[in-house]
Amino acid sequence: MKRKIISIDEKKCTGCGQCIPDCPEGALQLIEGKARLVSDLFCDGLGACIGTCPEGAISVVEREAVPYDEKTVMENIAKQGNSVIKAHLENLTVRGQTAFYNQAIVYLIENDIAIPDHVASEHRVAPAPPGKVHPMAGRTGERVCHPEPHATHPFESCPGSAARSILRGGQQGIPRQPAGGATASELQQWPVQLALLNPAVPYFDNADLLISADCVPFAYPGFHAEFLRGRILIIFCPKLDSDIEGYIKKLSEIFVQHTIRSIALLHMEVPCCSGVRYVVDKALAKAGVTIPVAEKTITIEGGVE
Repeated sequence: MKRKIISIDEKKCTGCGQCIPDCPEGALQLIEGKARLVSDLFCDGLGACIGTCPEGAISVVEREAVPYDEKTVMENIAKQGNSVIKAHLENLTVRGQTAFYNQAIVYLIENDIAIPDHVASEHRVAPAPPGKVHPMAGRTGERVCHPEPHATHPFESCPGSAARSILRGGQQGIPRQPAGGATASELQQWPVQLALLNPAVPYFDNADLLISADCVPFAYPGFHAEFLRGRILIIFCPKLDSDIEGYIKKLSEIFVQHTIRSIALLHMEVPCCSGVRYVVDKALAKAGVTIPVAEKTITIEGGVE
């Protein structure tokens, strides 16, 4: 049968292995220094591995392939422990794969395997088989994520939209440290949103760029002093902004029309935010240029990885 399945460009693949953890189904392995699709049966074709490939070597194609089988996949995943089960369930949930998600839940229930806490909509929880009490019955506080069923890019839907609270000093009974005074702005240009930028403006000449996801400055308190100083800022959101292909084109025009000395790239820890790197890599490839990229991940709590 013809169906969607991933394809790996062997020439682009460097064997870094970053795609492997994002395929909990076990369809990918590193063999002879390259990522390989080892089983059509295990590949769901949803492309969760695409966003973390720094070389853009992975794509989704439609070809003749063995039908994906959720039960067989779950038999493989269950052996790998709770963290892999969780990753698989969230992958199915946020990509709107209701039928596969329900099959996975039923498999866990039937085999008396604990269902790990994960992003799950109450509308996607399968009923318990006869004679079984649903392990999720009576729970409160499940995180909820509503995926977009027509997502074009892999980072358009992700667990990052799940609601959560972040406790700070005063809320934990610990006094907050007093502010040490106003922090000077390090912003050198306007506008900053990629959608509004003109690729021909002269401030891109010999510039060091800071390309950041929209949420980063709100999560990281030292954004101006530690990252923005001496750099030209470009911000966008790979999840909410609709014209991703337009962003790739505009960035590539900036790279072609100007000498860019370096790129500092910041994104949040949530999976969809890896789309910032996806856009930058695609733009560099389109422009046919090589620019040093230093990437850092900001945690929701405000740390740096």
